[in-house]
Amino acid sequence: MSRIGKKPVAIPGGVTVAVNGQEVKVKGPKGELKHVLVDDIIAKIEDGEIEIAMREDTQKARAMWGMSRTLVANLVAGVTEGFTKKLEITGVGYRATVQGSNVQLQLGYSHDVAYPIPQGIQVVCPKLTEIVVTGIDKQKVGQVAAEIRRYRPPEPYKGKGIRYAGEFILRKEGKKK
Repeated sequence: MSRIGKKPVAIPGGVTVAVNGQEVKVKGPKGELKHVLVDDIIAKIEDGEIEIAMREDTQKARAMWGMSRTLVANLVAGVTEGFTKKLEITGVGYRATVQGSNVQLQLGYSHDVAYPIPQGIQVVCPKLTEIVVTGIDKQKVGQVAAEIRRYRPPEPYKGKGIRYAGEFILRKEGKKK
């Protein structure tokens, strides 16, 4: 039995949830999100909470149960608080700025890298070496942060590159004579 799947998802005040067949729609102060559940999983609203259950006890249903509950919990958390990922840039001359709907990255290449910001995502650069990605969809926020990081992942010798805030980079020792 899934310990995560058994927990109901609490619906906070100011959030409305509608379950229509396999589709779960969540509307809150920050926006509206929806998710289509797999056929093996059912969702129902009881006592101000969303209950996620299996239709029948199969291996696929057990595998999807906890994940489906977490996805629905992320919808509720997204429309109430939102999600944030911070990126740090390390390296001499490496910097980032937001210009219109693009993030301009100077990462030591012969050209600047322009990353277009997708709809529903906000990107802010409080400092030249810091990027903050925010939005209500957890998957989209993580994907945008990963795509920006992919332009110059941190290297193990000097630690230069783009890393997540708090990410530990295992440093290597250079060549010895």
